[in-house]
Amino acid sequence: MRAIEDAEDQRDGLRKPFLLRGVWYAMQENGSRQSSLSGPAPRIPRNGTVSVLLCVLIVALGPIQFGFACGYSSPTEDDIISDLGLSLSQYSIFGSLVNVGAMIGAIVSGHMAEYVGRKGSLLIAAVPNVIGWLAISFAEDSFFLYIGRLLGGFGVGVISYVVPVYIAEVSPQNMRGTLGSVNQLSVTVGVLLAYLFGIFLNWRILAVLGSLPCLILIPGLFFIPESPRWLAKMGLTKEFVASLQILRGFDTDISVEVDEIKSSVASTNKGTAIGFGELKQKRYWFPLMVGIGLLMLRQLSGINGVLFYATTIFESAGISSSDVATVGVGAIQVLATVVTTWLPDKAGRRLLLILSSSTMTLSLLFVAVAFYMENSVSEDSKLYSIMGILAVVGLVAFVVAFALGMGSVPWVIMSEILPANTKGLAGSMATLANWTTTWVITATANLLLDWSAAGTFTIYTMVAACTVVFVILFVPETKGRTLEEIQSSF
Repeated sequence: MRAIEDAEDQRDGLRKPFLLRGVWYAMQENGSRQSSLSGPAPRIPRNGTVSVLLCVLIVALGPIQFGFACGYSSPTEDDIISDLGLSLSQYSIFGSLVNVGAMIGAIVSGHMAEYVGRKGSLLIAAVPNVIGWLAISFAEDSFFLYIGRLLGGFGVGVISYVVPVYIAEVSPQNMRGTLGSVNQLSVTVGVLLAYLFGIFLNWRILAVLGSLPCLILIPGLFFIPESPRWLAKMGLTKEFVASLQILRGFDTDISVEVDEIKSSVASTNKGTAIGFGELKQKRYWFPLMVGIGLLMLRQLSGINGVLFYATTIFESAGISSSDVATVGVGAIQVLATVVTTWLPDKAGRRLLLILSSSTMTLSLLFVAVAFYMENSVSEDSKLYSIMGILAVVGLVAFVVAFALGMGSVPWVIMSEILPANTKGLAGSMATLANWTTTWVITATANLLLDWSAAGTFTIYTMVAACTVVFVILFVPETKGRTLEEIQSSF
């Protein structure tokens, strides 16, 4: 009951720029006058689900920009190389620099999220994103092209860590997996938009379009509450209770959840975090190892190589309308992700990862065999065309399999299993590992494909097979457990 009393205390003292809190005040102030009005006052939704969905939709603008950056290099390759006189190696550097920038962003993302909050970190990340896209749009040589890509990558690195953590911390236990999947869904939407508009728009205009999600995100952040778990960790008790009440609904008794969150941060003083030396304890290194392993393996399977250079891959497969095929793959990825967003909370995280990685292995093997057979026949033969079509079918199956689990679940698990006092250090390390491997893949994919498409997909197949083994041996099930229960289990 004390938690509810604390929430009541916020009515007059905590008038911060939260849209939903403003609605709450309006309801309270108008309630006493309702009986004197000629008709009933408008019914304002008091369901916490609406509040959480609004928060998730606003922060999801960050991953949309993230996906747009991943997809941008595919439809623009020929035009940028032609207009600026770049070589294939120079363009490969441009494509991969977003990952270098993301590595830098990853290094600071964890500590930034701990000291300035989840909302503050997203605000800081959005600004260089916008500047980076404008630098690309107005670039006249490779220098500004590279600078713009690095700046955008920095923002992507911060966003890729903070958004999953924020969503996990504001979501109710029974919706955490589904809402966490919105992060990956937004990435796929961003990729599709880049593919689609890339067919019709000049690469400079397309870059300006890439800045829009973050331009909308910046004001949107002022209308959502900060993560209640971060507020509790920082000792802002009244703000924490008010934020949680907004997120769960004004008719909801939050006292039990308040007590659970307070207990989980009771041993952690404001701003306290562990150092590298303490990571040798199993309760710290084991969840970190699981998080890093999943994030690295999902990238080493080649997904970003496929997304960044889909048009080139389809050209290698002999598909004449490679741009249209690329858009088709992007659309299929979005649809597959939409269909599977509810699965983490129904089937469980671990089962999805096993099914996803197993299907990815088979799909990549199918693509590799198709390319091997295509290389062994004449380009004029009917079998050559058939093998090209089969390679595309395998790629589509790979993208769908990735969307089934490996696309979203590793980020969901990473945001769930890291203890509160390790998120600054361990979160940065896991995100850095993700972007380091992403950089390796995007920097080498174009060159590997130029060497041998069949050999490239054989390498990706072996990594996907290793992922199946890793999940079976090490990844725990987190479905149906609170964040506090998951983290205390280690």
